[in-house]
Amino acid sequence: MLGIGELTLVLLVIVVVLSIKRLPDLVRSAGKAARILKSEKRALKEQDAPRAAPPGAGTGAANDDARSSSRVIRGEATERRDL
Repeated sequence: MLGIGELTLVLLVIVVVLSIKRLPDLVRSAGKAARILKSEKRALKEQDAPRAAPPGAGTGAANDDARSSSRVIRGEATERRDL
């Protein structure tokens, strides 16, 4: 009689033999999914980039004064409270 290790090996061989025809399709679909995720990640980064301040902005004294007097929370300007 076969033990658990031998049965596992036999089942593994059967799965591999039966799935060889489908293996290229599985790998291809996994590659497509990875490319889609990568492009969506890139699109989200590009979408968030315009919202951030461009480099070099905020170096003027007027911008520094504006930042010290108020801050933005959920889109509303509030007075800054120093503790």
